[in-house]
Amino acid sequence: MAQEHGVKLLFPADEAEKHGVEPAADPTRADIAVVLGGDGTVLRALARFLGTGVPVIGVNFGRVGFLSSMGRRELEEGMGRVFAGEYDVVALPTLELEHPDGGSRAVNDVVVASAELGRMIELELVVGGEELGRQPCDGIICSTPSGSTAYNLSNGGPVLFWGLEAMALTYVAAHSLRARPLVLPPGADVIVWNRTVGVEAGVLVDGHRVSTLGKAERAVVRIGAERSLLATLPEATFVRRYRQSFAS
Repeated sequence: MAQEHGVKLLFPADEAEKHGVEPAADPTRADIAVVLGGDGTVLRALARFLGTGVPVIGVNFGRVGFLSSMGRRELEEGMGRVFAGEYDVVALPTLELEHPDGGSRAVNDVVVASAELGRMIELELVVGGEELGRQPCDGIICSTPSGSTAYNLSNGGPVLFWGLEAMALTYVAAHSLRARPLVLPPGADVIVWNRTVGVEAGVLVDGHRVSTLGKAERAVVRIGAERSLLATLPEATFVRRYRQSFAS
């Protein structure tokens, strides 16, 4: 199909090994990255091409496929349109994280959660320089708009429409009737302190653990300067995907 449209395919080293082809010297020189897989695969590609200017378009071979523009049955027609340049690009906010072991960037979310299964932790939050208070819970989710339909949604957090420069802040199993999610603007940095005696908190970026918070250690999360670039077919709008994935 690519050859028919005069398109040259560039394979990163790991993908080239899978398919028995020569790897590209620099995959970031591509015009667009095509991902065959589920939402997790699309997110990994967004993180991989972050800062390169290469947009990512997904073909859903997973279950939900919220981040994908087309299903496997539309692959041939859809990719023909993509190769012809018939797609839009949505710039989505990312998160910057400071933790005891350094710094990280998140495309989807940053989660601070109890490192021991079944053990509650007490987290103290400071938002935009003001104390929000302490909360016994299983953890806290700081989510981007692209990540708001993942772990954040399953914990009752708000869905953020693409185009918002915002971060959702949602507790996991808060031991309170008054703990509610928040939507924060740029500049409202979140400081998360672990105030638990004897229980550490794990710090996860896009589902991968990057650090641990002991008692009185903290993580700082803010809306980052980088944008992840998600390519979409013109009709694959946020509302259409939301309706098909979650509302039907």
